[in-house]
Amino acid sequence: MTSRAGEAFDAERAAAEVGALLAAPVPAEGPTTAEGDPATGEWTVTVGAGFRIVPLWEGDPLTGVYAPEWNDAEEAAEAHLAALAEELGRHWGPHRTVRLHGPLMRWQTGSPVEPLFAALFAEDLYGDLEVWGPVEPGGRWIALALGHSDGDAPLVLAALVSDRAVAAREESSPS
Repeated sequence: MTSRAGEAFDAERAAAEVGALLAAPVPAEGPTTAEGDPATGEWTVTVGAGFRIVPLWEGDPLTGVYAPEWNDAEEAAEAHLAALAEELGRHWGPHRTVRLHGPLMRWQTGSPVEPLFAALFAEDLYGDLEVWGPVEPGGRWIALALGHSDGDAPLVLAALVSDRAVAAREESSPS
């Protein structure tokens, strides 16, 4: 669960928060740490070497929800992601998609992955990234992710800023 539980989605507010990430501090090195709200413990931010990840929106829990309501919840979350990507595209132009299938498979088998990807997966942000960058000011990279941990958990839309290129290492092709 995140600190955004119960908040309505607002694309303009979310875009402003993403824009503010460009000025947010990111450590050059060091461990990855996730922080929670002091009162509730709900996730508020994850910071690691060269990046910061924050939740922007959290849907309703899906406990006891089945199709067609399940499909409606997924479509609404994907519509939020698309609306925010469109809003950000007005500022930074088209984005590209970074597929996380390869890093996720490596992570699930215990193989090392980049700290940024490990941080995303630790917060159940398994969806592909919509990436802009480098963007001005500062030449940082911005990305959006939509995640969902299991059948009952809510969908979560998050943003990240990185002072490094956001890209997944290509899988080796079989010889």
